[in-house]
Amino acid sequence: MSHSADSELILTPLHALHLELGARMVPFAGYAMPVQYPKGILAEHLHTRQSAGLFDISHMGQVALRGDDAAAALETLVPMDIQGLPEGKQRYALFTNEQGGVLDDLMVIPRQRADGAGQELFLIVNAACKVQDVALLQTLSDRCEVVPLPEQALLALQGPQAVQTFARLVPEAADLVFMTGRWMDVPAEGGAIRIFATRSGYTGEDGLEISVTAADAQRLARLLLSLPEVEPIGLGARDTLRLEAGLCLYGHDIDTSTTPVEAGLTWAIQKVRRNGGARAGGFPGAEVILSQIDQPNLAPRRRIGLIGLDRTPVREGTELLAADGRSAGRVSSGSFAPSAGGPVAMAYVAAEFAVPAGTLYAQVRGRAVPMQLQPMPFVPHRYWRG
Repeated sequence: MSHSADSELILTPLHALHLELGARMVPFAGYAMPVQYPKGILAEHLHTRQSAGLFDISHMGQVALRGDDAAAALETLVPMDIQGLPEGKQRYALFTNEQGGVLDDLMVIPRQRADGAGQELFLIVNAACKVQDVALLQTLSDRCEVVPLPEQALLALQGPQAVQTFARLVPEAADLVFMTGRWMDVPAEGGAIRIFATRSGYTGEDGLEISVTAADAQRLARLLLSLPEVEPIGLGARDTLRLEAGLCLYGHDIDTSTTPVEAGLTWAIQKVRRNGGARAGGFPGAEVILSQIDQPNLAPRRRIGLIGLDRTPVREGTELLAADGRSAGRVSSGSFAPSAGGPVAMAYVAAEFAVPAGTLYAQVRGRAVPMQLQPMPFVPHRYWRG
């Protein structure tokens, strides 16, 4: 990458540390990000599945919504129950458009403000969408205060040993269960580091996502990397881990052309926002989305999981054909999956082809590569639910 191209990229607060650790940096969503470290993607993936991996996800957007009306206001943009969320309980949410398509996916948690002056909704949105997401949230500014938090960095510590390792520093971290969060102080040389941590992540493993000021990010990262279980992990392994976990990547497996029902995300829409619920509808695309929930045959496509029957990796965009040669759909994400032991893919196919254990044929360089439909996740989730 030339210096001129590099200079236009935004650097995260951990940029110097990535270079020091020998990371190979790539452009991603306008940021210079580590795709891998010297041990390589395969080793990093397996380390995260076995121990604890540290990810820099500071490119993600962090936003606070403040004011008594914030939860009700946010419900005009998402089909989720936000008003029913207790403090410290996190929820996965989707911004939708008038056609029922997905504008972005995000995490929401009510928490105490850092200054102690009451409560706020803390949101984490995707890097590539954060400018448009903040603009969308600003449409609520007559009902609540919209406060972007660009001075915050974000780290993810993921893997079966992540939380017990972190709890050696901060014992109360072990009290969190999946999709809950709290403020904590991490004892460190030079003074305690104030963080907000949630027991969540995007690898399918147990772990934490940690919001910390940019000023303290490198100090915290070095402290975590000094723990024997923890190794740095790049974007390459983050992608193979989330794919094995059957988790959607915005812009690939969900976008403005996919509805939550087609994407298999109906579980994320609580009953209170569905037809017959106390606060049914009232979000963009409600008519389309709620009618598809009530009558699934109205959703023309389905997101499915596929596992390769030979060793050929099948990439995003690959066409899938049925045995009789009819076009069935396209792959939205695909890779060799180290923990699943072979190639896996997510795809959108016409509803008639979404049959359990059915076989479809991926068109790879003129070859028909057989792939079998398989329920996701490809590797079992290991979230700690208490």
